[in-house]
Amino acid sequence: MPPGMLAGHPPRPVYREPHPIATAPLLSGMAAAMVWLAAFGFLGRDLAGYAWWTVVAAVTAWAVALILSVLGDRGVATGVAIVTGIGLSIAMGFVTYRWVTTLDWPLW
Repeated sequence: MPPGMLAGHPPRPVYREPHPIATAPLLSGMAAAMVWLAAFGFLGRDLAGYAWWTVVAAVTAWAVALILSVLGDRGVATGVAIVTGIGLSIAMGFVTYRWVTTLDWPLW
């Protein structure tokens, strides 16, 4: 193309998030979720108790994250959802390890 051929065209559009997620709310949501999962995790006396309390904590945290994403701060909601997913994955990893090594499902 010859130089200056596109000079009359408007510049390409720039799409930006109308409500960007900031770092501080994300980290505060992550910290709150860690404390929440730890508080519930300490209630369990064995692996089954720990796993069930973690499931209860994860479900309630995800409900709060859903409400926060609609009505509150999306950064905090994202931090809560990320840490809760990781915490639940760790708990289910312990359950799976026990199940594989003993051939007994530990949650019943």
